[in-house]
Amino acid sequence: MGNRECHGCRLWKDTMRYLAGKKRASLWTAIVLILAVFAADVAVAQTAESQQPQRLNILWISCEDMSPDLGCYGDDYARSPNIDRLAAQGARFSRAFVPAGVCAVTRSGIITGMYPVSIGSQHMRSRIVPPPYVRCFTEYLRTAGYYCTNRSKTDYQFDPPLTAWDAQGDNHEDWRGRASGQPFFSVINLTTTHESQVRQGDEQFTRRTSELSEDQRHDPAEAKLPPYYPDTPVVRNDWARYHDLITVMDRQVGAILARLEADGLAESTVVMFWSDHGRGLPRGKRWIYDSGIHVPLVIRWPGQVAPGTVREDLVSLLDLPPTVLSVAGVTVPPYMHGRVIAGDAVGDEPRYLFAHRDRMDEAYDLIRAVRDRRYKYIRNFRPEMPYAQHIEYMDQMPTLQEMRRLNAEGKLEGPQQIFFRPTKPLEELYDLDADPHEVNNLARSPEHAERLAEMRGALEDWQVEIGDMGMVPEPVLMQRMRPTGKVEQTAEPKLTPGPDRVMREARLIAISCATPGATIAYRVRSKESDGQQPAGGDWKIYVSRVRLMPGETVEATAIRLGFQQSGVVSYTAPDATAARP
Repeated sequence: MGNRECHGCRLWKDTMRYLAGKKRASLWTAIVLILAVFAADVAVAQTAESQQPQRLNILWISCEDMSPDLGCYGDDYARSPNIDRLAAQGARFSRAFVPAGVCAVTRSGIITGMYPVSIGSQHMRSRIVPPPYVRCFTEYLRTAGYYCTNRSKTDYQFDPPLTAWDAQGDNHEDWRGRASGQPFFSVINLTTTHESQVRQGDEQFTRRTSELSEDQRHDPAEAKLPPYYPDTPVVRNDWARYHDLITVMDRQVGAILARLEADGLAESTVVMFWSDHGRGLPRGKRWIYDSGIHVPLVIRWPGQVAPGTVREDLVSLLDLPPTVLSVAGVTVPPYMHGRVIAGDAVGDEPRYLFAHRDRMDEAYDLIRAVRDRRYKYIRNFRPEMPYAQHIEYMDQMPTLQEMRRLNAEGKLEGPQQIFFRPTKPLEELYDLDADPHEVNNLARSPEHAERLAEMRGALEDWQVEIGDMGMVPEPVLMQRMRPTGKVEQTAEPKLTPGPDRVMREARLIAISCATPGATIAYRVRSKESDGQQPAGGDWKIYVSRVRLMPGETVEATAIRLGFQQSGVVSYTAPDATAARP
């Protein structure tokens, strides 16, 4: 179950090494010192335990490119028994939204807990340098003793730092790699429903969905299409494929939950299921209509969240980091934009949620939105641009190819024509109760003039409050982040040894870094390891001075988000016993 040492074990080893260097130490001295050390350790442990809530485990199961097209959300076309069961065991959030309709932008907000436009990560596939006070929220969990894993997508618009995860990628066993009794936060990202899987060739798609029985597959003839899609066999086929992939993904969710149950962890683990944005079909993904930003969110918390709960309040996935930290008993940093949505510290529902669209791959646009429970206001800052700009990756979807063909032939009707208008209105306003597909723009309706003005003002206030960097041209923004035009490297840590008053032959090592906002990681290697796996396991986040016994070596490195990691520096504590005659 991992190779981490508890604090008491570490003190035991340090004490024994200390006594080994004392040739004249009596047995009585040894016993007194050991008892004193362990008494102090027990007192510290009891104090820490009394000050913290129960150490719960936390599991995220995330998927991609999926709207709330599930049975538990009332979709009778869906076949999602495992996620439906999870929702029945906990809470289903009916108004959960992401800040942007695309993966990397949204994920940059989730890992930091901040609106992407406030840290400069609003453009798809950019490489940003967040402000120095911003951290991956998992660093706070690791500092608090949590074992953090990610399988395996990051996509943060900056390289995931060494300090973000204890284990990432596919070569680990999620929570099973932790030390005995250590709480965990594990993220398992499922890519099955990604848009690229919908449009793959027939042979590949058949292999991808081979585990589905005939009654689990979706009949294209029974698909219920949104009014902005033409009703053709091509479109129906994509819609059915999308739902088949949801069913495959649902089976994967079931397998993960079964593994959790088999490990005896279901009752002590808070499970959160969510999608990174809406469905990967035209006018869904990349857009900030509800089809692009409305997502499923389910939370199961045995003993805390009543089974069958339905939450109607406005929720952003930016609320996930504060909620996880709160569940773990960790103080939520004040710079985060979300609120706690589960547990004893639930924050007040916001009046509004906000969303944005900026550059998508090679296509520039600038759109902002604000919504409450009923209305959505959209501001198009580039109204001269059409909705349906060409994006090479997006245009590979058969549904969009079909729509472009029919538009060129003049065969689209009613709401199907909106997406292909040569320009956009400056403002859009939708009554979501009456018009959930957002096709009837009320911005020029006299009856809604007051509502329009109110939401316009709320959007402008928000942009000023968070410092909307989308208003800065991208080349200027990149120049500000990287004045030299190159990715900067984090400064190497400085190791400063000092005396240890408890164990006089030991050294206490203070570690610092000159780069603002850098996080320091360290590990200790024993004299006996001779370059093998360091004692104490993987890199740890530096919080306070590190104790080294004679002959031990500490290695340290540092990294700031958006920077290259520093080199590794080391210090070896003098081996006082070896120098004696």
